[in-house]
Amino acid sequence: MFFDTETATGPADQLEKGTWILDPERSSVEFRVPLLYGVIGTVKGRFTRYRGTLDLEARPAIELTIDAAGIRTGNAKRDAHLRSADFFDADEHLEVRFESESAALDGETLHVRGALRAAGASTPLDVTATVRSFGEEFEIEAHAEVDQRKLGMTWSPLGTLRPPASLTVRGRVVRW
Repeated sequence: MFFDTETATGPADQLEKGTWILDPERSSVEFRVPLLYGVIGTVKGRFTRYRGTLDLEARPAIELTIDAAGIRTGNAKRDAHLRSADFFDADEHLEVRFESESAALDGETLHVRGALRAAGASTPLDVTATVRSFGEEFEIEAHAEVDQRKLGMTWSPLGTLRPPASLTVRGRVVRW
């Protein structure tokens, strides 16, 4: 059920007040990058270390910080290459960071605009998230697409990697 039956309030009434943190034990940060427009496959991966906050009364309202070295695709050689200067340059740029510029909750949908910073570059990002109430917690599933070339990630063997990359954050937020 979407509304909390104990307090008879919707998510906007609860989520718009206070600071919420992303619970990494019950959350995930994942990406997908198509190869030749998805015809020959997709590179899928996730990040293993991250932290995030949500406070709709603060500026920025949403912050997500990801350890760039925590990238995992299931292929150790690919992971090392993704950490290299060809992509995330994790030795020089330890974090991938998203900060919101605006965030508006409309029923079960959270509309967010902000900046994604990675590998020493930045690009605007529009995010749409679904929010569901679970008692004292919220489950959020956020999706965005980013042209990774705008972050300087242009390496592509024979032109096989295609934009946009799909980013998904699924998780539980708990009151701070």
